[in-house]
Amino acid sequence: MKLGVLVAALVGLGVAAYLVFYVGIGAVLGAATHVGWGGFGLFCLLGLLLFVLLGPAWYILIPARYAPRMTTFIWGRGVRDSASEVLPFSHVGGIVIGARAVALNEISAPLATASAIVDVTTEMAAQLAYVLVGIAILVTRVPRSPSSEWLANTAIIATLIGALGTIGFLLAQKRGFAYAEKITARLVPRAAAQAGALQAAMEAIHASPLRIFVSVVIHLFAWFAGAAATFVAVRLMGVHVAFSSIVSIEALLCAIRSAAIFIPNALGVQEAAYAMLMPFFGLAAPVGLALSLLKRARDIAIGIPILLVWQAAEGGRALRKAPMRQPQIKDHSPP
Repeated sequence: MKLGVLVAALVGLGVAAYLVFYVGIGAVLGAATHVGWGGFGLFCLLGLLLFVLLGPAWYILIPARYAPRMTTFIWGRGVRDSASEVLPFSHVGGIVIGARAVALNEISAPLATASAIVDVTTEMAAQLAYVLVGIAILVTRVPRSPSSEWLANTAIIATLIGALGTIGFLLAQKRGFAYAEKITARLVPRAAAQAGALQAAMEAIHASPLRIFVSVVIHLFAWFAGAAATFVAVRLMGVHVAFSSIVSIEALLCAIRSAAIFIPNALGVQEAAYAMLMPFFGLAAPVGLALSLLKRARDIAIGIPILLVWQAAEGGRALRKAPMRQPQIKDHSPP
């Protein structure tokens, strides 16, 4: 693990611990334990169902001639999110691992990588629309104050920057990979074939704007479905809140987490964001911290089994590829 990643993880963990003890560990744990084992099981089930939505958003990008199985991409999305939320990697590392998981299931590595990149782009586009909805709710439902205006203005600026970044990322996919292929062919001829395969896969995906649009729509629906799961969790804590308030909180949280993309597991960032956002909607900070702890517990309960299965699959593939050593037979014949 790189030193910078380790330091960021430790700082984030320290911030999260500080917030929990500063707000009051008793109040936080009390809100979290109010859910009960049955409620926690339901929350985990809703988390698993999100993969059933997110997988098709990735799957729809693949041209029909490759005849992939949708379950491959549901599984790949589960591995991607589990790696991002459980392992000490940034979100980028989770994307790489998710593409690797898909490539283990009859999908070529260039196609898995290209589709993962485009899937991230469509998710970013859907997130921008989701955040705009959250900002609209914040402006119309939260009493006007200097702090709420600052939050709304900051979110709007961040959304505009995110929109420019998404457009640039999209243009880079359509043109940047072609330039990279030419440069690779000149500098590293041996890698030119791999770069060309990645470019061909990217072009095949972008050949159908309709598939890309459908992926954005599915991702947008999944963002709202995630807010619905959070709404259920908050209600299980015994807290009554409007669904629109949860949508706004979750949307603004997504924007904050996106800005901290290189912090492993968004440690400390998620907790600080919840503690800051909850009071705007009439909720106490301990509710936000309890919700964050509940989400992290869910991610661990779901993620560890998924990652163990993925590691077993990786190990099985490595063993199948390992060359068999032929035993040496000694010659005992007389000279």
